[in-house]
Amino acid sequence: MTKKAKTSRSGALIVGAGILLSRLIGFLRERVIAHYLGTTDAADVFRAALRIPNLLQNLFGEGAMSASFIPVYASLHEKNPQDAARVAGVIGSLLTLMTSILVLLGLLFTPQLVDLITPGFAGEKREAAITLVRILFPGIGLLVLSAFCLGVLNSHRKFFVPYAAPVLWSGAIIATAFFWQSPHAYVFAEHLAWGAVIGSFLQLGIQVFPLWPYLHGMKLSLNWRSEPVQTVLTRFVPSLFSRGVVQISAFFESIIASFLRTGAIANLGYAQLLYTLPTSLFGSSIAAAKLVDMSVAEQRTEIARNLTQGMRQLAFFIVPSAISFLMLGHVLAAILFQTGKFTADDAHSVWLILAASSLGLMASTQGRLITTAFYALKNTATPFKFSVVRVTISILLAAFFSLFLPRIWPIPPDWATAGIAMASSLAGLVEFFLLRKALSRDVAFENLPARYLGSLILSALIGAATGYAVFHFAESLTLIPVWIRGIFAVGVFGTIYLGLTLVFKVTESQAFYQKVRRRLPSRK
Repeated sequence: MTKKAKTSRSGALIVGAGILLSRLIGFLRERVIAHYLGTTDAADVFRAALRIPNLLQNLFGEGAMSASFIPVYASLHEKNPQDAARVAGVIGSLLTLMTSILVLLGLLFTPQLVDLITPGFAGEKREAAITLVRILFPGIGLLVLSAFCLGVLNSHRKFFVPYAAPVLWSGAIIATAFFWQSPHAYVFAEHLAWGAVIGSFLQLGIQVFPLWPYLHGMKLSLNWRSEPVQTVLTRFVPSLFSRGVVQISAFFESIIASFLRTGAIANLGYAQLLYTLPTSLFGSSIAAAKLVDMSVAEQRTEIARNLTQGMRQLAFFIVPSAISFLMLGHVLAAILFQTGKFTADDAHSVWLILAASSLGLMASTQGRLITTAFYALKNTATPFKFSVVRVTISILLAAFFSLFLPRIWPIPPDWATAGIAMASSLAGLVEFFLLRKALSRDVAFENLPARYLGSLILSALIGAATGYAVFHFAESLTLIPVWIRGIFAVGVFGTIYLGLTLVFKVTESQAFYQKVRRRLPSRK
């Protein structure tokens, strides 16, 4: 294995570790919120208000900043570090100005913004949403600047801190829930919003220390006329939309869900935390680690090789994730959220959303990797075009499944909510096929072999069926908490999946097994 390949794989592991730590604390945060708010009106309001900072953080962090800034900055730094520092200074200054204006406008036009993102809210629910959004807006600016830190640090292959920094954001919300409680649900939601603002300060602050050595030569400047800066800016809007398509779709999902029954937005939020985990943990880690390498690659064969390897690695993890959502979604929801005001019925509601989301999970993660290859080729226009197609299809189908169809065909409210996720899955499949076809004209990469995919799917189906049986067989053991039964069932699923993929001689499974064996103490 070459030194560059080892560095890329090491970077992917570090990114994955940072994201995993962040997600684990995020799960704990959501479990705390579910315990105190469940699927009440206050939970809907808090979840809707959080859409805004989450949208902007994901767009600027994993979206436009990564796709437009990192390739230019990383390539320039290899040739002239001083020029790279000047470009970073200008981009940082422009981001600061932009976020200041954004925060000011957000505070001035909060009622109109709430009516835009949650048009179905009225009365006390609408007023509570306005209050929460106003509290959260100062933290949004800090999260955008945090994304700039992530871009610079990633360019220098410093991955762990920027991807683990959201741990502090979640930790602040958790601490607020424990130490600043209120018997009134809406007041408690306000306290949680203040905790999110404090967490934004902490998330930005923790990245300043590793960023400090690279600040030399970065000066505040709004001189946007240099060629590298203009290159970043011209790629910014297309990459902003194409890379953030999942977040933008979630934004519109929240609008549609605001017209559905109480708890719809909350359940979508709980489900989203689960179904975006594989995308973030595996898709982001591989894409982020390879983006720098592919941006400086001299030959397209190198991009093709990285892309083919990445698609195999993603499939190894995403196939079992999708099948677990389809067959064990209620188990996963029970493990993470079933406590306090979050009931078993709520877990089954989340399961329906996860099952619908599972159909497009593979396409979404593979599409993210293909989009990264386009950015390495300095092509932001093609992903932008197809992301417009995806968002349009997603919005139209979501409105049809959730708002129009229930009027002509009586379906349960939970199925109407799951229709939003189904629409997103179908739109993601369309986007993936368009991306793959377009990239194949420029890069000769290999598609996943049918035998390889078949081995993964069969192994995951057998593992999931066994885990499902174990979970429901243990229901008679009422003394065992549901989350313990759930963890055991998921453990059975994972063990069988890994075992069968070893039997089928899947390369990625064998590599994982060998890595574990090397870490075990040797017997003499």
